[in-house]
Amino acid sequence: MRKDLDRYMQEQDIDALWISGAAQNNPDMVYFTGIHHVSSADLIKVRGQEAILFYNSMEREEAAKTGLQLIGYDEKYPIRKYFQAAGGDHVKAIALRYQDIFTDFGIHNKTVAIAGKYDLSAFYAMVSAIKELLPEINFIGFVMESSIKLARLTKGQEEIDHIRKMGKVTTEVVAKTADFLCNCAVKQDFLVDGDGAPVTVGLVKSMIRRWLAEQGADNPEDTIFSIGRDAGIPHSSGNDQDRLELGKTIVYDIFPCEAGGGYFYDFTRTWCLGYASDEVQKVYQDVFAVHQAMLKSFRTNTPFRDYQAETCRMFRELGYTTVEEEPECVEGYVHSLGHGLGLDVHESPFSGLGAGARDILQPGMVFTNEPGLYFPSKGYGVRIEDTVYLNEKGKIEVLADFPYQLILPVKG
Repeated sequence: MRKDLDRYMQEQDIDALWISGAAQNNPDMVYFTGIHHVSSADLIKVRGQEAILFYNSMEREEAAKTGLQLIGYDEKYPIRKYFQAAGGDHVKAIALRYQDIFTDFGIHNKTVAIAGKYDLSAFYAMVSAIKELLPEINFIGFVMESSIKLARLTKGQEEIDHIRKMGKVTTEVVAKTADFLCNCAVKQDFLVDGDGAPVTVGLVKSMIRRWLAEQGADNPEDTIFSIGRDAGIPHSSGNDQDRLELGKTIVYDIFPCEAGGGYFYDFTRTWCLGYASDEVQKVYQDVFAVHQAMLKSFRTNTPFRDYQAETCRMFRELGYTTVEEEPECVEGYVHSLGHGLGLDVHESPFSGLGAGARDILQPGMVFTNEPGLYFPSKGYGVRIEDTVYLNEKGKIEVLADFPYQLILPVKG
């Protein structure tokens, strides 16, 4: 949680955080600011002090909505002054402004951790120019365990409320999808719309996007809606031209977020239209059994990777190949059990190969439970996924309930 941030900074010998970019679609910035129409800003947090947001005057009212301590660039660090000092050199002018900021806040000779989203080439040019002016600053970055991401491992109640709300939006859209499919007609084992035109993956995905937008949600990473062989490849998003055929498995994995890059939800159901073969029904029941067993087994102070190992054991005893004994397998259980979720759709804690020493389940964590079995050579795949919350009492809550139904009845 954010209250732990200074402790993590101290553990990592970080004197200050520098987060750059917009206050939307920028997870580390949004963690402090919320979602606001601030297109370009800098946030500096010195350890032990409150964060300060530096903004441009045109966005002063949006910046004020963040509730943070504010400093307007145009008021205290006007770029015109620095352009004159730099002889019109754009990069040098910006570097001179940062030099004054870092000096004014006493971090000109400290360790500064960099975060945020920015054009990589431009940011590299700026940091290089700043290093020439302030060579004593030690700029550092992280791939995984930054102080901010460690703080984001556990969520406060307000964050849980945001995720729960997105879960409601997500499952309402899934329900609309199911209702649409169930009310389509059938022609020669394929769904058709009211005009007799084929119902395709692309058509369904376009409707999902519209329904999400109507609910005030974004869909920045699209949706997985794949049928048949594509359903047997975990991250195949589906072929837009594929027609929806009775009896084939559809893996429907939807992971929208609040408009502007807020909190995500992640959810998967597997459906068959009209009927399912005995083989698919058996695989589905095996996946469902593992899913439910994991829901009942999650405990505090246990490594998330332990549940991945248990999932592999259960599937192996049911006769399936798993990534534990064959890491490169493409059929059977081929991925990890789950991942954390918040301002990123994939964040700590992790249960697979990327799991580290800090990926220990603790109250306040939100993560997915998503076992699956995949057989592209047989033309099907099955995954069931819920997003869960390990609450302050150490109990698991599914943040959005939805039926576990393999077969969707259709007209005709």
